[in-house]
Amino acid sequence: MKMKKLYSKGFVFILVSVIGVFVLIRMGNNNLYPSDSVKSQLLRFEEVFYLVNRYYVETPDREKIISGAIDGLLSELDPHSVYIPKKDVQEVTEQFEGSFEGIGIEFIILKKILTVVSPIVGGPSEAVGILPGDQIIKIEDESAYGITEDDVQKKLRGPKGTKVKVTIQRPGQPESFEVVITRDTIPIYSVISSFMIENSKTGYVLLGRFARTTSEELEKALKELEAQGMESLIFDLRMNTGGYLEQAFEVADKFIPGGQKIVYTMGRDGMGEEFYSTTKNTHPLYPVVVLIDHGSASASEIVAGAIQDLDRGLVMGETSFGKGLVQHQLKLRDGSALRLTIARYYTPSGRLIQRSYDKGLVDYYNEAYNDSVRIKPDSSKQYRTKAGRIVYGGGGITPDTLVTSRKITRYTNELIRKRVFFDFGSSYAQTYNKWKSDFGKFSREFSITEKMIEDFKNIAEKHKITFSDKAFEKDADFIKLLMKAELARHLWDSQHYYKIRISGDEEVNTAIELMPEAERIGKLNDWKDFTQNKSL
Repeated sequence: MKMKKLYSKGFVFILVSVIGVFVLIRMGNNNLYPSDSVKSQLLRFEEVFYLVNRYYVETPDREKIISGAIDGLLSELDPHSVYIPKKDVQEVTEQFEGSFEGIGIEFIILKKILTVVSPIVGGPSEAVGILPGDQIIKIEDESAYGITEDDVQKKLRGPKGTKVKVTIQRPGQPESFEVVITRDTIPIYSVISSFMIENSKTGYVLLGRFARTTSEELEKALKELEAQGMESLIFDLRMNTGGYLEQAFEVADKFIPGGQKIVYTMGRDGMGEEFYSTTKNTHPLYPVVVLIDHGSASASEIVAGAIQDLDRGLVMGETSFGKGLVQHQLKLRDGSALRLTIARYYTPSGRLIQRSYDKGLVDYYNEAYNDSVRIKPDSSKQYRTKAGRIVYGGGGITPDTLVTSRKITRYTNELIRKRVFFDFGSSYAQTYNKWKSDFGKFSREFSITEKMIEDFKNIAEKHKITFSDKAFEKDADFIKLLMKAELARHLWDSQHYYKIRISGDEEVNTAIELMPEAERIGKLNDWKDFTQNKSL
């Protein structure tokens, strides 16, 4: 079961492929058939389509045939050129445009009940007091039991200013209650969480995507952290699968003094673009550690690659996904879209970080997350950073410091997948409501008791998950951390969830320890000589 946004049936494009770097353009050339050879090949397809349509044993689904043919055509090109059906275009586009109109919740359908994971900060649901764990049992006096994701979109989305009445069942309260929510424009945030790490001068920013508003969101977050006395930064790009190319450039530009090549692209016939840093929004040159993993792709790799190649900070974690292709989105006449690879991109040192996809899509995606394949850098493809350090290309960004992510058991994975932690937080938030007045005290003093663990096991059994002593013992610290984090989400919000979550994050703790090394790397270059802006 996957977490959903109110406006989304799921991350459609992510399911098709890693999002990657892309820009939007309109189709401007009507001369699509430049030769008789192309025409004859299209006639061959037309002939096959006619014969299937005319003689196949059953009446074929023509829409399905054509869509399948397009998918087949694109699969012969590369893994990231994709066809987006008309019904999915709006959803995919909204993920990166920065807003939509609705009531503003993240939700899941849990046991056929529409359940709020979190109200979106600043949205109308938060304004009327909707809380994580609230169950929407009626919409306009009609039962919502068994509601589908499509129906959620139809009934709760709507134009700004319109109203919808929902009936809420809140865990721990015997009586349901009604609220009227006025729909509004809901922001889609790129900065998932940002805060100062407790008892330190280190700030933490978790970036989820590179969307239309990413640069301005990050600018706001950095200024707020700097106002709180931030002297170093952990910039978390783990599982960030990419987005807009210009946003990747603008994000990197905040950390790199003017006049430096951040990224460049190369397309057909040697055509391309170069992107140089400016002095517009460059922040103080405090130490930066960038966290990446196997899920960090494309725009994330542009930022990590620029910071590494220009010796601006330390890149830490796992080798990134390895996507060095740029897509343009072309709108088709029927409202569907084609996201087509039109260039490769390169880091400042000249690295193409695209992995080979010669073995096919299955191996391409499987190998991305296989440590036995990805753990060792390709020593045959060496490049030099601005200060002369050796970095590697040809298979993602290889971190300066390799730290593998925590590997949890299948049992714990199932607990997460079946939302047992969320159920625990939802069910027991009222029990521990006394902590709500002091998050600092909760963070320092609250601990998971044996009684809570027994309650947690009972919830897992209700989800038909057989308890495993061996697996629980192996992951005990992690399981307790997630239990506490979910309680924080339900007592406060998702921001506080992440504050608890990263307190037990081994990679974050290692990043704090390595901040002196990040500072050392950041001082390898004399940035005073490189402040002149360049433009193309």
